Amino acid sequence: MTETMIRVRSSALAALRPPARLPLSEWIEANCYLPEGVSALPGAVRLWPFQREIADALGDPAIERVTLVKPVRVGFTTLLTGALASYVANDPAPILALLPTEADARDYMVSDVEPTFAASPSLSGMLDKDAAEGGRNTLLSRRFAGGSLKVVAARAPRNLRRHNVRVLLVDEADAMEPTAEGDPIKLAERRTLSFADRKLVIGSTPIFAETSPVLRSYAGSDGRVWEVPCPSCGTFSELNWRDIQWPEGKPDEAAWQCPHCEEIIEERYKAQMVAEGAWRSTRPQINGHAGFRLNALTSLMANASWGKIAEEFLTAKDDPAALQVWTNTLLGQGWRTAGEAVDDTALAARAEPFGLDRMPVESLIVTAGVDVQHDRSECTFIGWGRDGTAFVLGHAIVWGAWDDDLAWAELDEVLRTRWAHPLGGEIGIESVVIDAGDGTTMARVQAFCAARARRKVLAGKGMAGARQWIAPSKGKSGAGRLWIIGVDGIKGAIFDRLSRGNSIRFSDDLEPVFFEQLASERLVVRYSRGQPQRRFERIPGRRAETLDCTVYAFAARQVLSPNWDARAAILSSEKKENFKSRNTVRSKFISS
Repeated sequence: MTETMIRVRSSALAALRPPARLPLSEWIEANCYLPEGVSALPGAVRLWPFQREIADALGDPAIERVTLVKPVRVGFTTLLTGALASYVANDPAPILALLPTEADARDYMVSDVEPTFAASPSLSGMLDKDAAEGGRNTLLSRRFAGGSLKVVAARAPRNLRRHNVRVLLVDEADAMEPTAEGDPIKLAERRTLSFADRKLVIGSTPIFAETSPVLRSYAGSDGRVWEVPCPSCGTFSELNWRDIQWPEGKPDEAAWQCPHCEEIIEERYKAQMVAEGAWRSTRPQINGHAGFRLNALTSLMANASWGKIAEEFLTAKDDPAALQVWTNTLLGQGWRTAGEAVDDTALAARAEPFGLDRMPVESLIVTAGVDVQHDRSECTFIGWGRDGTAFVLGHAIVWGAWDDDLAWAELDEVLRTRWAHPLGGEIGIESVVIDAGDGTTMARVQAFCAARARRKVLAGKGMAGARQWIAPSKGKSGAGRLWIIGVDGIKGAIFDRLSRGNSIRFSDDLEPVFFEQLASERLVVRYSRGQPQRRFERIPGRRAETLDCTVYAFAARQVLSPNWDARAAILSSEKKENFKSRNTVRSKFISS
């Protein structure tokens, strides 16, 4: 064979080979654009240094799984959309994007996918709803040449039964609850089993350390961490919160202290450090599963400066609920509950000399929670300070059957009570949630609340699981609006507050039984269909009325948006002379 023939044959073979695929990071920057009005940085996508290896892992066919433990402010949605676009354009396949709720799915399509495809010249038209024949495309279901895209909600198991897919993209995994058919992520993974070249991507901000799906997935990966070089000694380290410090009272001057040379590194060096950073695998023996862990200290967004994060920490540190959000969303860490149960004796020992007739000056609004039993209604009153402190002011019992008009009239009088305030005015209940969860009493509670809706007297039904603390139900019956109360989230916040610091304070008017019932449940982790779940379980032999009342009073607080300065001004401007409390309610348990 002559040299000329060899050259011609080699050229022909080369022409038959598929062109070398660009690393996904380069493809995204060359092809993906963000439109004005949707992105704070419109135009061609430019990835940050720490995003590049994540993107390349998303596009690497040798890596079957990618897990990202993420905070907010690091651009994961942009990466996810870029990976999706690459599959549509270069490697068509059946794709399933799984998000917690249908609202999340719709928002992802409307706010991220559609604008990116529309703004990117090489992608424009590929996912248009009218591109498929026969009208088979919808907002959440698109067909394109050689493949399809389904964007579905994890809450509906039927969404996960109907599709076989090669590419599975899961966002906010920790916000997904097990369904009647099991863990939605596992159900979705089963839809990929028929593809030898499948791709599984899971990303989430972790919520609870004990039950986090994304943290469990990361634990089975090669465990990559992003490290940056110290400008002083050159040693690579992960940016951790424990190494951030600032002068007393000056969080805006927060800086990083190198854990090796202990030099203080100012914020102005961060961009250079991140540009020179690198991912390091902590479990290099694991193949085929790339895991990445980030926190917002690495982000180059203006609202993720070390000073900004330090200021947000100082705002949140005394409120466990706010501190959990800060820990989850900025540090990218799962929250660990302080303890499984609280000690009622220790709580009672914290009682202080204030009450309904000795209102704390810091208490500028009052809410109430009512638990309806068949022979009585119990009511807990909580005052709220501008710093989020909850003052448990008192507890009352109104005796009478649930269908007794006189009992409901007496409860109405209790809820209309006003008390003297140290600033000189009078203060009453701003909002109240009444338990309507008992099927027997529900209609009566709803009717009572509907007639008093303008006073923010709300009928509430407690629901377990990851939910908003309070949200209106979708339907509205003739009896009036029903509000759904996310009791697990509120109980978690209450127990954290009781275990961490003094952000819930108690009146010395409260009797020992109040504290016994407040501490009547404990947090446990149980396994359901092989998946860990956090649950609150009743301690045997204890009643829980005051805990339920406290939960409802916390829920009632969520419907208020007080102007604290205006509240204080109103209370201070009212005349002090000749003032007398109306319909005074004693905070001791009423026995008759």
